[in-house]
Amino acid sequence: MNVEFVFLSSIQEITPRQWNALCGEDYPFLDHAFLSSLEISGAVSAASGWQPRHVVIEFGGAPVGVMPLYEKNHSYGEYVFDWAWADAYRRHGFDYYPKLVTAIPFTPATGPRLCLAEGLKTGDILPSLQEAVREELTRIGGSSWHCLFPEKPFSDLLKEQGVSQRLGSQYHWLNQGYRDFADFLDSFSSRKRKNLNKERRRVVEQGLALELKTGREISRDEWRQFYIFYHLTYFKRSGRQGYLNEDFFYQLAESMPDKVVMAIARQGGEMVAASLFFEGSETLYGRYWGCSKEFDFLHFEACYYQGIEYAIRKGLKRFDPGAQGEHKIQRGFTPVATWSNHWIDHPDFRMAIDDFMQREKVAMEEYMEEAKGWLPFKEM
Repeated sequence: MNVEFVFLSSIQEITPRQWNALCGEDYPFLDHAFLSSLEISGAVSAASGWQPRHVVIEFGGAPVGVMPLYEKNHSYGEYVFDWAWADAYRRHGFDYYPKLVTAIPFTPATGPRLCLAEGLKTGDILPSLQEAVREELTRIGGSSWHCLFPEKPFSDLLKEQGVSQRLGSQYHWLNQGYRDFADFLDSFSSRKRKNLNKERRRVVEQGLALELKTGREISRDEWRQFYIFYHLTYFKRSGRQGYLNEDFFYQLAESMPDKVVMAIARQGGEMVAASLFFEGSETLYGRYWGCSKEFDFLHFEACYYQGIEYAIRKGLKRFDPGAQGEHKIQRGFTPVATWSNHWIDHPDFRMAIDDFMQREKVAMEEYMEEAKGWLPFKEM
């Protein structure tokens, strides 16, 4: 099949109908509306270090495949850390940036990375796609191509094509057919169940009440307040403002309200905290959180327990609450593997980085196996 590869400088260069027809609706972060909201708000741009280079695969002038792609001049907002690689380049007198990254900006959530029309096989397209990406890498003078948080089958195919594979780990809640939250807690050992119930009671004792709202129910003022909380919390944690601006959230409210859910916490009627989730066909994704001040265990309630209750109610199979956080394990989130793939142009650096990733993989597998022993569930 003789296809052509076109690199776009904006998601606006392809229509939502064309893009979404290939990507489907199962994974919200590849929705044209989500990627467009990032661009329109300015969170993603050449100025922010995320220059779109999205790949459109064409046959007979019609799109038959798409892949998100960005030119990066830093490694912020990726959640697969390669700062040490960049530093090694610098110390040896080489430029690590720019690089090309196939990822969803600021979103460490596993999902599809190459979307093809029905009848096309990834294995047939991948060799020529990889060649096209390498040519684009040469054109911009880049060092490497990285594919972050792909699904395992695609990651394995990339590995077969010589794009080295890296193992990571997150903590996800897996639905075992629970009837309700009490049924989920019944799977805990007695002591761990008491601890979690104590946390939830403490939230109530502080006069806090939570409600879940879907996108169309969330008012503009609640979106504005949510952004303020997000911004303040990010600043307190990192010393700088979050990656996303206020306009991004307003864009979401308008363009994809059916895929967002907000857990709002109020005290005495005043909104004091909120967390934002995205809903896929089988998975709930916890993404952003913020509060006006600290409350005991409110973060766990708003970001984890409300999400679990919603996932059970909607019959979702998985709840991905975001990256990092070992404290999730004792609250019923299982260590799961995540993947990334990396093609390094310089052969010596490629060899050294491959060696590092192999040693890292052994340590990560040992850690994940040990971490499963920290889960709160009853012994069978």
